[in-house]
Amino acid sequence: MSYLLLGLPFLGVAVAAGIGFTRRRGSAGRSHRRADRLLHWRAAALAAAALLVLTAVFDSLMIGAGLFHYAPDRILGARVGLAPVEDFAYPLAAIIALPALWSWLREGDRSTVLRALLRRALVVSRPVSWVNTAFPFGAAMLLTTREIDWLWCVGVLYYLIPYNLAMYGINDVYDYESDRNNPRKGGVEGALLEPRLHRPLLLLIAAGNLPVLLVLCAAGGPAAWAAIAVSTFAVIAYSAQPLRFKEIPVLDSLTSSVHFVSPAVVGLALAGAEASPALVLSLLAFLLWGAAAHAFGAVQDIGPDRAAGISSVATALGARRTVRLSLALWLASGAVMLATPWPGPLAALVAVPYLLNAAPWWRIDDDGSARSNRAWRRFMLLNYVSGFLVTLILILVWRLTS
Repeated sequence: MSYLLLGLPFLGVAVAAGIGFTRRRGSAGRSHRRADRLLHWRAAALAAAALLVLTAVFDSLMIGAGLFHYAPDRILGARVGLAPVEDFAYPLAAIIALPALWSWLREGDRSTVLRALLRRALVVSRPVSWVNTAFPFGAAMLLTTREIDWLWCVGVLYYLIPYNLAMYGINDVYDYESDRNNPRKGGVEGALLEPRLHRPLLLLIAAGNLPVLLVLCAAGGPAAWAAIAVSTFAVIAYSAQPLRFKEIPVLDSLTSSVHFVSPAVVGLALAGAEASPALVLSLLAFLLWGAAAHAFGAVQDIGPDRAAGISSVATALGARRTVRLSLALWLASGAVMLATPWPGPLAALVAVPYLLNAAPWWRIDDDGSARSNRAWRRFMLLNYVSGFLVTLILILVWRLTS
């Protein structure tokens, strides 16, 4: 079977779904202003362009590095860079179906619990941050096993969506009172989840997580069980009563960092990786980076958190000392990577943009803490830049160790 024939069913389903959702949206939302529709399609076109460019760039890099190849007799021969045109079937499927799905979820009877739940669940899961947990798992497992199998696919998909829905969904349920007074909630930086959806969302989280966790546990051994247990415990303990680690200063930042480091540890455990000094140092640097990110992110919420009686590393230390703590942790993260074998020291450079982004807030006071949201928004963009740089370094590691 050619790669074109393999991709056509996915495109067919996406086109059918896109047409179906668009028609249902059209019947329910004809009153929408033309300007709103135009804005929707402009946003969809911008996202499509970004996705296609990223596909071309990263597929070319991975093919050039020898991570995978295509049988010449099973492709059409046309390429964008090194990527065969067939590679674009899957992003095209997402481009066609997802904007129409999102529009449909936003339309119609707002009182329908199922539709409201699905719509809010997507926002709650923070799609902009999905890659931050799926990438560590996928990269760790792939670099160890040197192959993509069913377990890798299941793990990546789990840490892409269900895991993020659990991590952020539990948080949004238990933080509702403080989030109501937080002006940055209700969009890309976090959902404001109405109380009527709290219980349905928790049930959806359980249904989406438990079966996959059982599969991962069945595929692994004691090391994987321990890693999965720690990861799952950290997700629950961070937000849920009575533990609420997020209200214990310093422990809140460490637990938050575990949310992002533990998927990599699970991937390594499932792959049977050996705990070499270089690997331990890399995970330590990642842990320090995550703790720095959480602490810096907590600065902007000092006002709403104190108003709601919620403690955090930032409410305890104050804005100025918390920013300086974050800078020290990012600096330490880079320093740890300098102690790893080549090309690990290159990853120390990844800390530099974060230091430059946070440094201007060195003298910030508590009254002006909300203004640091500008740096936090840049931080979310920096994650994509640093992810690109880390990917290049991991490709170099692959080639040097092949």
